[in-house]
Amino acid sequence: MTDLLSLPSKIYNRARREQLRVRENRAITRTAARVTTEIPQPDQTASVIFFRASSGPNDFSLNSGFHILTSWALRLQKMPVIHFACQSGMSHCVLGTTRLKPATPPPCKTCVAHSRALYTGADVHWFAYQGDPELADRLSSLSISELLAYEYMHQLPDIPSPAPLGALVAPGLRWILRRHNLFDDDGTRYLCREFMLSAWNIAREFSALLEQTHPRAVVVFNGQFFPEATARWLARSHGIPSYAHEVGLLPFSAFFTAGEPTAYPIDIPKDIELSKGQNARLDAYLEKRYQGNFSMAGIKFWPEMKGLDESLIGRIAHFKQVVPVFTNVVFDTSQPHANTLFSDMFAWLDEVLAIAKRHPETLFVIRAHPDESRSGKESLETVAGWVGSRSADALPNMVFIPPEERLSSYELIQRSKFVMIYNSTIGLEAAIMGVPVLSGGRARFTHYPIVFFPSSLEEFRGQVDEFLKADEVAVPPEFHRNARKFLYYQLFRTSLPFERYLTTSYHPSFTHFKDFIVSDLLPENSPTIKAILDGALHNGDFLLRE
Repeated sequence: MTDLLSLPSKIYNRARREQLRVRENRAITRTAARVTTEIPQPDQTASVIFFRASSGPNDFSLNSGFHILTSWALRLQKMPVIHFACQSGMSHCVLGTTRLKPATPPPCKTCVAHSRALYTGADVHWFAYQGDPELADRLSSLSISELLAYEYMHQLPDIPSPAPLGALVAPGLRWILRRHNLFDDDGTRYLCREFMLSAWNIAREFSALLEQTHPRAVVVFNGQFFPEATARWLARSHGIPSYAHEVGLLPFSAFFTAGEPTAYPIDIPKDIELSKGQNARLDAYLEKRYQGNFSMAGIKFWPEMKGLDESLIGRIAHFKQVVPVFTNVVFDTSQPHANTLFSDMFAWLDEVLAIAKRHPETLFVIRAHPDESRSGKESLETVAGWVGSRSADALPNMVFIPPEERLSSYELIQRSKFVMIYNSTIGLEAAIMGVPVLSGGRARFTHYPIVFFPSSLEEFRGQVDEFLKADEVAVPPEFHRNARKFLYYQLFRTSLPFERYLTTSYHPSFTHFKDFIVSDLLPENSPTIKAILDGALHNGDFLLRE
């Protein structure tokens, strides 16, 4: 066996990671084998299809854990489950893309090995890649804008509408290239075409599986990247219920929905009010959050948080009022549902700049999202780049705070007249703090009376001017109550805890099975499993009961 310590550090790290990956797959296989030996024979009924090609190509992620545990829970109820699984079924996939070398093949060998471990003892429908020369020829000469608008007219069984291939691949393409506004260059066009060809291959394979099995439901991870988005589009076209999951707000928690997870649709009764105990529980969470003591999907965004420095406090004192402007990361702002008033976040920032020029009495503080510079996932179309291209920080009444700066956004909010957001969650927290919030994009909470969200660009401009000229911005009292209810539901009703089954692996963002017993996956023993089974099998709401 190779002595890893004798290797150069880069090779050592790669070899060590592969060694740990093999060990993790063995552990997954053991857990899967232990669970599946106790699963009874399924009933003769319609199956549920599971598909998770984008939850991590090599390593065990939280979403992979949510996915397989949910499938085991269904099977324990004698529900037949089929895993639709990629076996080099895409020429290129989102997470398998090497951004600087887009032609590099995806890591199919390690990905398939991980899937085989995860699906030990399961019914698996593997699909391979088969290109479509006719489609490839049609796409070969198109520009990036033409590709993103392209619909393939080739018909699938029982699907009268063309396949919206461009729309299906757009979110994943923007995510992996870390920019909303894509370059029309060879690399971007190549990757877009390969994603579209791969989506079409999935469409043909998944359509055939639907025709063969006539499933009861389809469960996917996230549903935004093209593999799962294609499966959901087909399921909906066939009238088959489909459900998607994402990480919840609390550690080791999941959010399941029949809608779009990134839009976070939840039904909160209008007449419900939080009890004294519920308010205390929420306040305890917020106290930690305001100190930066929280994580999501295994990532702690604020290793430290500091107060406003004296220079910024002094600058604020020279202006009549201060308006923080909170931006977001590319993937959150590129969701199809996000851009309503503006084409994208940067168009909104252009409007903010124009507003600042009209109101020199107001200090505008643009705060970049801390995740914009996260190592390995750095945005390439950044707010800092926008500031530089517009010379925005040269404006006397505009300050830019980069993502690396650990300044407390909450202290900034406390000093503000009102807050401007695109679709960042900080808007919800500002509303809880009693501060007026004006949103430029559709966020998870903008369909509730929580923040000001104009219905047109004209209304947006009018509301900004009205707020800036007013002595004080009046906030409807229900905004604060609704904000607290919404966050409480997000945290303690929709965030389904999985810490009974999952823990952190050799890397903080990777996952490992705990040594749980199989009966822990029965609904009578787990509120999480009960909520998921009620939602997926009985048209429930995927909410924890209190």
